Amino acid sequence: MMDFGLIPCVQNFSYICFTSIRLRMATMVGSGLQMAAAVPCICSRKICSADPVLLGHGGKRHMQFKLSSSSQISSVKPFFRSFSSAPAEFEKHIIKAVSSSGEKGHTSGLPIDLKGKRAFIAGIADDNGYGWAIAKSLAAAGAEILVGTWVPALNIFETSLRRGKFDESRVLPDGSLMEITKVYALDAVYDSQEDVPEDVKTNKRYAGASNWTVQEVADAVKQDYGTIDILVHSLANGPEVSKPLLETSRKGYLAALSASSYSYISLLKHFLPIMNPGGSSISLTYIASEKIIPGYGGGMSSAKAALESDTRVLSFEAGRQHKIRVNTISAGPLRSRAAKAIGFIDTMIDYSSANAPLQKELSADEVGNAAAFLASPLASAITGTVIYVDNGLHAMGVGVDSPVFAELNIPKTV
Repeated sequence: MMDFGLIPCVQNFSYICFTSIRLRMATMVGSGLQMAAAVPCICSRKICSADPVLLGHGGKRHMQFKLSSSSQISSVKPFFRSFSSAPAEFEKHIIKAVSSSGEKGHTSGLPIDLKGKRAFIAGIADDNGYGWAIAKSLAAAGAEILVGTWVPALNIFETSLRRGKFDESRVLPDGSLMEITKVYALDAVYDSQEDVPEDVKTNKRYAGASNWTVQEVADAVKQDYGTIDILVHSLANGPEVSKPLLETSRKGYLAALSASSYSYISLLKHFLPIMNPGGSSISLTYIASEKIIPGYGGGMSSAKAALESDTRVLSFEAGRQHKIRVNTISAGPLRSRAAKAIGFIDTMIDYSSANAPLQKELSADEVGNAAAFLASPLASAITGTVIYVDNGLHAMGVGVDSPVFAELNIPKTV
């Protein structure tokens, strides 16, 4: 399953330092005046390399890998601006974003701590794409990782894991390797075996796999682990994505919506009964849901628009009934294998770099960071929301690299 719509690491943990400054000033006109100011400064430090990700469905077989999944992010020396004024006393307070508790069980600052949480991520078929980056971020925060992989991609994925081909990209910030507790076969286009056409059942790419529909996988996870806390939808497919919308067939259009939008409804529907209250569900969308992106056709823009609309409705229903938060991440372009298959991903990345407020190439790990935040208690009041992780490109109304703006003094990154 390819998802250009997932076109977005744990790249940056921000260290926020608050310096309270007490200024004691001399008596003026017979009255004493004391001023206190809180001056924030934010500094960040890159803590891991970019690891893109993929998407996919999955097959039945499973596999266990023993790799450490928790990590400790050590603090860095924060940068303090110096202020010159009257005699001053400085009290430095540091709030650190860390992924697990500190030494001797002491938790310092403001942690993203997902220890004891279990995540099911649907749509990982290799180590190149957003799903993989999200898995790494969740693992770095201490979560247990379960994966659903598209049936035809299952053998290759399992073999690559077993032979260590993904070991380099499995490295977490603390130097340990991400642990994938179990891999399930999954084809999220089908809710149950009754929905599977005969030609799919007999397809040799599905030979040897079983229990791979959404309902069967949810039942298997319940039997194996009882409950989960985090559900991630990182899959999509548009069989006619290269066709303009006017040339898209009804079959191709409905296939795009089925694989890219309804699959999320189905996953949430079947996994909600085994999700612990206070849990989080996350999907991946793309700006084509709101703006015209020529070349992103086949009904995929419609599917992403439906996914965002469904996110709002599902947040209400899942929130009221099960206390589960539902959000989606609108990610920028990424050089994943899935996106490359569409053909013009390099052009989209160049366009983003030239026109986004932040002129840099997006890392999949940055989307992973956002997902870890949304899955954590730090986002306990955030639901029904589209979170943009695209270097700010969604905020632009025009492309500033156009010759029309050649004479304007537009700031550029040095």
